[in-house]
Amino acid sequence: MYEQAKKLYANYGVDTEKAIQTLKTIPVSIHCWQGDDVIGLDGSDSLSGGIQTTGNYPGRARNFEELKADIKKAFSLMPGKKRLNLHASYAVGATVDRDKYEPKHFAPWVEFAKQLKLDGIDFNPTMFGHPMMKDGLSLSSPDEATRKFWVEHCKACIRISEYFATEFGTPTVMNIWIPDGYKDVPADRLSPRLRLKKSLDEILSVKYDKKKVIVAVESKVFGIGVESYTVGSNEFYQNYAAKNDICCLLDNGHYHPLEYVSDKIPSLLAFYDTVALHVTRGVRWDSDHVVLLEDELKEIAKEIVRNDATDKVKIALDYFDASINRLSAWVTGQRAMQKALLFALLIPHDKLKKLQDNSEFTELMVMQEEIKDLPLGIVWNEYLKREGLAESYLPEITTYEKQILKERN
Repeated sequence: MYEQAKKLYANYGVDTEKAIQTLKTIPVSIHCWQGDDVIGLDGSDSLSGGIQTTGNYPGRARNFEELKADIKKAFSLMPGKKRLNLHASYAVGATVDRDKYEPKHFAPWVEFAKQLKLDGIDFNPTMFGHPMMKDGLSLSSPDEATRKFWVEHCKACIRISEYFATEFGTPTVMNIWIPDGYKDVPADRLSPRLRLKKSLDEILSVKYDKKKVIVAVESKVFGIGVESYTVGSNEFYQNYAAKNDICCLLDNGHYHPLEYVSDKIPSLLAFYDTVALHVTRGVRWDSDHVVLLEDELKEIAKEIVRNDATDKVKIALDYFDASINRLSAWVTGQRAMQKALLFALLIPHDKLKKLQDNSEFTELMVMQEEIKDLPLGIVWNEYLKREGLAESYLPEITTYEKQILKERN
């Protein structure tokens, strides 16, 4: 079946062998927080800052050892090159507060990631689930002690990110997202943004190797409890990133439902050497559903591949679902991202671009429809076989649930 599929794709000038080999080289950063409903390891027992998980499916990881075991099992069922994405709240054994975190508090994660032969670790300051979130504000807080606490936390995270990059020999994306905003119409929209700008300037005053640490900022249109005004808006961060030579991170759940990240990627590639992604699936809002192989995911992958940007766009997953088996959520989302990338790698982009440039729009439409029927699934199964994996992974997860997860309740 694969040999036949290979010939069908060849008719359109597509080399399936090249596509498979390229797919193996594209790293996807997998978020640790799917395994424990974003609770973390530093003492928080609830979420805040517009973040909410739904469901109480049994088997949530309750500590470092359980989370490692679940990650190891889930990663064993994922094809391709993988990275680990950590929030700072997953510090191990820390006896200091978040503004004093050091690389040693994340050394156990480095050891674990090396055991799994991962490509590297990405990192996120955690500005939620903490008593220093005064009135729901962090880097934009009018309370100077609060603001400075979170500035120092982010500075510490830059140092930790550089430690990760040094250990793995690959750059670490350190992404800053804050939940700051107001539930109702604010009396002052400018001052919080000026305070955020001041905070970011202070954070970036830390000396660090830009070849090792890619500092990114992530906007959001609104959140639970901050429906009327979000300090870190898209316009604010786009301008700040451009002016300060840092990276913009696009989360496809953080915009209006009719605003597509796939369209934003080529716009940013025109100006930025690096673009970071948090890939999720929003249903009417930033609901962080498990990533599935849907149209927007395919379009995101197409923009990455057709613009020869597989090394420029840093792909990370970001969702959390507590209503289903958490390992299944991890594996399903990662495989969907990989399958979307394979789909994009199997498209004759040069031919389609030529038709567009020549204004041959009838032919362009017909060819775009024809390639939808090409046997992606057969090539995907061949890729999985070469990765030593089966198409069906649910039986292994079900066994793991019966043997491991059910014992946690």
